Amino acid sequence: MTTALLALGTEQFVLLTTFRKTGDAVKTPVWIATDADRLLVTTGGTSGKVKRLRHTARIELTPCTARGVVTPGAVTVTARALVHTDPETLARLDAALLGKYGLKYRAIRAAQRLRGSGMESVALVITAA
Repeated sequence: MTTALLALGTEQFVLLTTFRKTGDAVKTPVWIATDADRLLVTTGGTSGKVKRLRHTARIELTPCTARGVVTPGAVTVTARALVHTDPETLARLDAALLGKYGLKYRAIRAAQRLRGSGMESVALVITAA
């Protein structure tokens, strides 16, 4: 993995850009974690991100705030993301996000269970383009 891409794993939030079939960019601020030589992001299995990744794995990542405001001087990195639903990857995702975000991540997961949100989470596995 490139150094610039791997460095994004230390950011609190990154702006994840996926692309519609028309080529239009859709940007979403997300949490991100490093797992060995790849980055991991969680999202709902029926989210627009997952739908867009079905036709193109190309993504862009840019450091940002929780509200998606790009960090001054931030560099955008092009990468690829694949959707994973296997138990091993999901366990690694949970461990990585829990290790990085701690109680915040635990609270969000608990709230999802209490709401019975029914939306299964998937892992976006991000590697160099």
